[in-house]
Amino acid sequence: MTRLADGYARSSAAPGVSAREPASGPPRGAVLVILRLTGWRRLSLAWIVGALGALAMPPYGMLPALILSLTVAVWLQDGASAGLTTLRRFWPCFLLGWAWGFGYLTAGLWWLGQAFLVEADEFLWALPLGVIGLPFGLGLFYGAGFGAAGLLWGRGPARIAALAFGLGGAEWLRGHLFTGFPWNTLGMALAQNLWLMQWAAEIGLYGLTILAVLICAAPATLATGSHPRSRYGPSAAAAIVLIGMGLYGAARLGPPDPAVAGVRLRLVQPNLPQDAKFRPENRADIVDRYIELSQRPVGAGEAEPTHIVWPESAFPFLIQRDPDALAKVAAGLKPGQHLITGAARAEEPLPGERLRYFNAVMVIGPGGAISDTYDKVHLVPFGEYLPAPLDAALRALGLRQFVAIPGGFSAGSAAAQRILTVPGLPPVAATICYEAIFPGAILPAGQAVPVAPGLILNVTNDAWFGDTPGPRQHLAQARLRAVEEGLPLVRDANTGISAVVDPHGRIVAQTKLDEETWLDADLPAPIIGGTLYRRIGDAAFALMLAACLGGALIARRQP
Repeated sequence: MTRLADGYARSSAAPGVSAREPASGPPRGAVLVILRLTGWRRLSLAWIVGALGALAMPPYGMLPALILSLTVAVWLQDGASAGLTTLRRFWPCFLLGWAWGFGYLTAGLWWLGQAFLVEADEFLWALPLGVIGLPFGLGLFYGAGFGAAGLLWGRGPARIAALAFGLGGAEWLRGHLFTGFPWNTLGMALAQNLWLMQWAAEIGLYGLTILAVLICAAPATLATGSHPRSRYGPSAAAAIVLIGMGLYGAARLGPPDPAVAGVRLRLVQPNLPQDAKFRPENRADIVDRYIELSQRPVGAGEAEPTHIVWPESAFPFLIQRDPDALAKVAAGLKPGQHLITGAARAEEPLPGERLRYFNAVMVIGPGGAISDTYDKVHLVPFGEYLPAPLDAALRALGLRQFVAIPGGFSAGSAAAQRILTVPGLPPVAATICYEAIFPGAILPAGQAVPVAPGLILNVTNDAWFGDTPGPRQHLAQARLRAVEEGLPLVRDANTGISAVVDPHGRIVAQTKLDEETWLDADLPAPIIGGTLYRRIGDAAFALMLAACLGGALIARRQP
């Protein structure tokens, strides 16, 4: 065995066990090459395999890519921690994890650069900050995850549990700290298969993340186990878990979900280019376009729509302050119809305050009356507002957020009622744009609601990102909220993809991307009683995280 392999054996031996009796056995074949890597070579390979892992995300869904990615990551972590005491492992493992996360997020979020090209004269200079800077910074979460795993790194299969603990915690933190950004969380690798995604109803996205790491990293022991049980056991267990998840999901699906009686939806997808959508001179043409699509005749034998849905920020003006436009919209509704639309909303300021703008959902009924509204709570930093610590400095430099609202949007109150009351519909849990990517946030924890929601409504724009993976990833994540909550999802997008999803994640109907069209569909009924995840939130994830931590600690103390 080489000197490096000897160091690996020493690092993986439990306390009190001779280094001449390695628990994991000598590394085999090409794994030795990976173990020998140091410095920039190790970090470069980590970046490459991290980028490879992004192929497991929508729209590609290549789970084997994440298996290879995390398997190699385990071997790189073996090399980074070889021969080091527990505390000295942290920084080499941290740098390794940062490089892996940097590659994973760069390959998974490159499409964000498309938004900087919409108004290139103002924002092209910032493109590297979005495409490189954001993954660079978010990679620190993965660094922390690998670093924490390095402190627990021990013998044989237990190091897979250590990595699941580190990455599971890192992904949860990424989804919550600094306003949170849980885009392409590792659990999405399992959440694209209809059978496998059913587990989200029990353990949520972060629980799926723990399982994804355990399953995908398990093959690492095939090259490092000295005994058949430690060498083949983890991969066999991973295969059994994956098959079991699929069988459970298939059994849970059952027959198609019934439709809500007396409801027929029409989702309008106008396919307005982003550079034209917010020009006030287009206001009349835009309203006419929406109305014309809303009034298209239904198919033979189909019922007339009872509810029309228009996407996020449908108007390049404040419709609440334009009685003529409201009257025109109301005149376009047939008797009994109601419109649910995204729209910017202004609130009269108190003395000495500036006018405040909100990204809202409005319910418009007969006569143009706005009967209910919801203001977006979770705004996009730099997209809809400039973070407070940087706001004054950036504006002094002549910079602004992407959405050209004076001063940016204000956030709705977190304590505000998210439930929209729409005549003829079950209670509506409203979300705007990327609010739908946050697990457990469809209704904030502890929020008292007079009635349980009967559907999730998500209005979005997505025109910023063109024909890239972005809109497809957005739909996939919103779709998982339906499974977690046991509620149907109604999603209307400006340029697509609009869809109706039942509470088991089955897509009832959907549009294509970059297509001017409309979509008529029935509303699936919610699951009676909801789901376990809806009742307990991330409690199951916390137990899984603790189990991984306990397993890694116990294994380090065994002879």
